[in-house]
Amino acid sequence: MPSKTQPAKDRYTVMSRKTAWFLVFLGFTTLGFLNFEYRYLDDLARSHPHTFGMRIFEEMTGAYSALLLFPGLVWAVRRIRVRRDNWWRTLPLNLLTMVAFSVCDTTLMSISRSLLAPVFGLGQYDYGIMLYRYPMEFANHVFSFWVLVGVIYVVDSYHEARNRQVATAELEARLAEAQLQNLRLQLQPHFLFNALNTISSVMHEDVNCADAMLAQLSDLLRRTLRAANSQEVPLEEELAMLKSYLAIMEARFGDDLRVDFAVEPALSDVLVPQLILQPLVENSIRHGRDAQSSRVDVHVRARRDNGNLLLQVSDNGPGIVDLEKGEWRKGVGLSNTEERLEGIYGTDHQFLLENSAGGGLTVSVRLPLRTAAPAK
Repeated sequence: MPSKTQPAKDRYTVMSRKTAWFLVFLGFTTLGFLNFEYRYLDDLARSHPHTFGMRIFEEMTGAYSALLLFPGLVWAVRRIRVRRDNWWRTLPLNLLTMVAFSVCDTTLMSISRSLLAPVFGLGQYDYGIMLYRYPMEFANHVFSFWVLVGVIYVVDSYHEARNRQVATAELEARLAEAQLQNLRLQLQPHFLFNALNTISSVMHEDVNCADAMLAQLSDLLRRTLRAANSQEVPLEEELAMLKSYLAIMEARFGDDLRVDFAVEPALSDVLVPQLILQPLVENSIRHGRDAQSSRVDVHVRARRDNGNLLLQVSDNGPGIVDLEKGEWRKGVGLSNTEERLEGIYGTDHQFLLENSAGGGLTVSVRLPLRTAAPAK
């Protein structure tokens, strides 16, 4: 991904600079050979043999003279680009550039041919009277100039369009990241306030218990801050944060709270959203109390399922009345979790709440099975 400080115009390149200039060189060389083929076959058609060496010399020196001027032409055309709002000013400048290009190209061809013809054994080269040669070559250069201008415009327009696409994609990605970060920041105070309220409720009853709960909360916050810049963490780390939270709850509820885990060992390095399990377990603790007793049984499971990761949190409570009808309102924890999953995985996930047949609620989260890239 491009650097955040990298200029937008440089964020996307169709190809490397070396490759681009090699293709330009190849294009001018091909043009030179095509012109040579036309001129030489014309000589043969007119019964003028023995012109092979002179024709290829003339056409290739003409092609490479234009190639030497091409970088300057690109520089000039880009700075006087004709647009709807400036054509009256830039069009005359383009016409002057066309004349300058023709004069420079004709002069360069005259000098290069005069110097190189003896080197290649072609004798002294006669380019004719320059007073007539300049307007003669200008007639060819008018067409060539505007073709080159058109090619430059097309390449630049494609480059600018790709830059806009990349910039738009980056902006959307940053917006999505900011939204996810905002959701996570909303969730952290939510569970923090609930944890502090729990600690406050036992502060005057059992100071030692409250002190132990504060120590567990401190450990939980350290773990959370350690992964503050990551939307996803290994399942092993997520379970460690959940157990720190549960230590607080177990100190509060004692034997009335029982949580068991069934996690496949091979899944420890699988990535999951940070704090994905805590609000689900918290919801079970708050609403999953058995109607016949004060006991809460929570089951946390993690396993492979058809190439995906399946996380499940279930309890022994009354479930959700009218769940199938949709006539109920999610709390902060569940709604926040659902939005985060949508933001991270889009449609590549499943978030399902079901009343269990034997009582209680089961929350299932199905995620893509992927692991963190190894550190380099």
